[in-house]
Amino acid sequence: MAGSYFGGVWAARHFWIHLAMSDLRSRWRRSFFGILWTLIQPLGMTLLISFVFSAMFHTPIREYAPYILSGIVVWDFVVACAIGGSLSFVQADAYIKQYGHPLAIYTLRTVLTNLVVLLLAASGLVIWVLAVMPDRVGWSWLASITILPIVALIMWPSSTLLAYVATRFRDLPYALNLILQAMWFVSPIYFEEKAFRGAKLDYLVDYNPLYHLLQIVRAPLLQGEWPTMANYAYCFGLIAVLSLAAWLFGRSAEKKVIFYL
Repeated sequence: MAGSYFGGVWAARHFWIHLAMSDLRSRWRRSFFGILWTLIQPLGMTLLISFVFSAMFHTPIREYAPYILSGIVVWDFVVACAIGGSLSFVQADAYIKQYGHPLAIYTLRTVLTNLVVLLLAASGLVIWVLAVMPDRVGWSWLASITILPIVALIMWPSSTLLAYVATRFRDLPYALNLILQAMWFVSPIYFEEKAFRGAKLDYLVDYNPLYHLLQIVRAPLLQGEWPTMANYAYCFGLIAVLSLAAWLFGRSAEKKVIFYL
């Protein structure tokens, strides 16, 4: 059953790749800076936030700025896939009504588009660290590349689940804004890990999948260390749980989507 479904996804690869490329072309159409906004926006936010927070937390801006930038590029990807993914079926209703492709291709389109943006934004982080902290360069940097397939495999089933629900309940994208804002405050995205541990909130770090996901980037690039097995275990566990949930939910929900569009 699952094999035939993914066979259908693969058979439609030219279609969803075309849709993703079309999204990327229209994203910066008639923009003066165009694709450079993938670097300008996170770098601008990093400078602003790190200037204020480094003074508040008495942290050297040289170390805090790349910490902030790594959090921004990954978090922006998660938010874009969650909110954009929840709207994937609604925005593709014309295609869904005409073609019988597996619905997961439309959330895959969203994830693939944002994955390209993540890759471009992450290049700014790499350049920054090379220029400011060249002593951190090492073989462990290879581990940071694994963030791309891991975060994609996390957000594809997540986006698919959200898309099924949002097709029936159109208020979900608005609710997601509140939920993601709450996650921002209880995750070490902008706030350093030591701030949580100092407040005896270790569980918000140790049991937070987002922390372990960020460590796959931060440990190699910012600390010159390999991510731990616990970091990968949490990520792969999350992939397994979300994939199973999306498959089980989709077995009954996929046929009903057309009636809610």
